[in-house]
Formats: sequence, C-alpha cells, structure tokens
Amino acid sequence: MAHNRKIAVIGLGYVGLPVAVAFARTGVAVTGFDINAARIAELKSGHDRTREVEAEELSRPNLLYTADPAALASNDFYIVTVPTPIDAARRPDLGAMLGASKTVGGVLKRGDIVVYESTVYPGACEEDCVPVLEAVSGLKAGSDFTVGYSPERINPGDKQHRFETIMKVVSAQDARTLDIVAEVYGSVVTAGIHRAPSIKVAEAAKVIENTQRDLNIAFMNELSAVFAQLGIDTGDVLAAAGTKWNFLKYEPGLVGGHCIGVDPYYLTYRAEKAGYHPEIILAGRRINDAMAERVANECMRMLLQRGNANPTVTILGMTFKENVPDIRNTKVVGIVLALRKVGIAVQVHDPIALPDEAAHEYQMTLTPFDRLQPADAVILAVAHREYVSGGWPMIAKLLKNGQGIVLDVKSKLDRAQKPKEIDLWRL
Repeated sequence: MAHNRKIAVIGLGYVGLPVAVAFARTGVAVTGFDINAARIAELKSGHDRTREVEAEELSRPNLLYTADPAALASNDFYIVTVPTPIDAARRPDLGAMLGASKTVGGVLKRGDIVVYESTVYPGACEEDCVPVLEAVSGLKAGSDFTVGYSPERINPGDKQHRFETIMKVVSAQDARTLDIVAEVYGSVVTAGIHRAPSIKVAEAAKVIENTQRDLNIAFMNELSAVFAQLGIDTGDVLAAAGTKWNFLKYEPGLVGGHCIGVDPYYLTYRAEKAGYHPEIILAGRRINDAMAERVANECMRMLLQRGNANPTVTILGMTFKENVPDIRNTKVVGIVLALRKVGIAVQVHDPIALPDEAAHEYQMTLTPFDRLQPADAVILAVAHREYVSGGWPMIAKLLKNGQGIVLDVKSKLDRAQKPKEIDLWRL
C-alpha cells in the first residue's frame, strides 16, 4: 500500500475487529492484539461472538491475532480501540485506554504513530494518554513519536453502514502526522476523510454525536410520558408528525449500551471540571436512565389492575440493542431488578445474548424459550427479529391461557392483530 505503514490494532471488540479486518482485506499485514486470551483463541478458530465479522474474513493469512505484547514491536502505526465505560459514580473510566497506552508504550519506537479511536472527552488523548506513552517508552511525543485521534463510528449490527462506508474524521498533533493518518485510513475508507483541525476538536465531535442522539431520544421519552397522561398513543403522534420533511424521526425507548448511554457523561465530566455545569445534557440523561423503572412501574400497575396474585413476568430480550448480542450497560436489567424488588417472579429470554456473559456481568440466568413458564405479563423489551417475526401468536403462547398483559417497549407488534384477551401497553 502507498502509506507503507505496519498496522496494529489494540482491542478486538465491536470496533477493533472490523477495523483490523478492513485493513487486512487490502492485503497489508495487520496485527490484532487483545489482552483477553480467550478472545484471541476464539478468533483464531474462526468465530466472532459479536457477529460483526464472518468466519472467512477472520481467517485471512495476513491477519495475526495475539495476546502477546511483544508481537506488537514490529509495527509502527498503532490503532487503539478499547472500551471507555463509566464507573459506578458515572465518571469516565479510562482504565482500558491507559492500559493500552502502557502496552503500546512498551514497544514504541522513534517515528511511530499512535491513533486512538475510543470515545473520550476533549483533551483525554493528549492530557491523559500521551504522558503514559512517554513515561513507559522514555520517548517524547511530538518529536520521537506522534499521536492522532480518529473517532470510531461503527454501528453494531448495521450491515449497511460499515467501517469502510462511513466518513472518517482524522486528527493529529502536527500536519505531517495528519497527512499520514489520513493516507492510512484513506486506503480503506471509501466514504471520504474529514481532517479536523486538532485532536480536541475530533474528540469533541465524537462525544457530541452520541450526546445529540441521547437528547433526541430523551425528548421522545418525555413526550411518551406526556401523551400517556393525555391518553394519546405516542406512535400515532410520531407517525403524523413524521410526515413533515424536516421532522427528525426518533423513537422512545431504553437507552443503554456502551455509546449513547455512556458518552454524554464524558462530556459533562469535562465540562464540570472546566467550571461549567451542563443542564440539558444531564436532564436528558436523567430521563433516559429512568426508563427501565418506568416500564417496570407500568407493568406492576397493570398487574394490580388485573388482580394477579403472585404474578410471573417474562421479559423478551436482554441485549442493549436489537439483533446484537452485546449486553453492556443494558437497561433491561433495571426492569428485572425493579420487578424482583417487589417480589415478582421474572424470567428472561434472549435468542442471541450469551448466557455466560449474562451470568458474569449481572448474575442473571437466561431461560431457554422452551422452558419459559406461562406468564401473567410479557415485556417485549428488545425487538430482536425472532420476536418481531413471531408476532402475536408467539406472544400469546407465553401467557397463561393466552391472556394477560403485554408491554411492547418499541411498539413493534401490530395493534390491529392483538387478541382481545390481551391488554397492551406501548411506550
């Protein structure tokens, strides 16, 4: 390739693996590194639990998978794609970023370039990560090695908007490094390259992309609460309003995952550190964080109205998003905990979530579909294609004697086909 750089990707999750495979597809040698040895073994065997990359793409001979940091030493262009979650106090947790910086710093050489893709607050790369790279390597940023930032825009489960087909924002410490970073990414990204004037600008651009979505969904969630009080179906209102050409089409729902439900806290943290207290952003976060409890409360209210004694509730879907196995920061857990807190028996099914991850992350057991006990209420929490295609016939079979309560969080069930024995609530 024209850029003549030797590429290593640090972190092989939902973001890193597609990036590594995309570069390998061009024929260049790529080193894919992850600290999780089990993940490396899985990829070597041709299996991707995230379902983002097909088996034949994983087996490219020019793509090396490794958990050995020493294997990174032969590279000179490092792309860091590790998670950036929040802690229990909703503050940024840069542990993985700093850990990856230590790993790269251990093999860093003069002339190398380190590009971060993880979502952070403005200033994190230069103020938090660069000092780690310098301390471990003994080299000086800006003279011995340089740093860039190119925010990831991968949308898990989306087969249309892929790494190569999404406009790529790039930034760097200096003009020469920016040229190289743009050239490297331009060798695989067909949608075009946007050069941000600074790393901080690129960091800020990424964090507001998801914050904007978070706020728009929060508006929809607040509207759904208002319309519920007025006895109006939110979906009907949005369908009517959506006929206007400039009405933005968002829907109410649970906001979890590792992006939209997390990234706004990175921005508010940095804003407060700078002496500004954000109001709209945090208000939107409060609304969205409260949605799981709202769904649980509606379920309890309807169960009380029907006089169900010792009720059982079946929840369909545990992942944070439909048709994606990722359970990180899923808000479905909040529904489960709220219902169990008042003594309601809850059973959870998900066709693609991994049972071992559910047990490890949330100490929750997923129930196989054929072992679900008849329920008084069914909450369709995640609109997996299996549930949507199953429709009312599937839902009715899960209820006691085919009657009871259904809460359709994403309004995917056809109201016109609803059995008369079922009471329906839609967000």
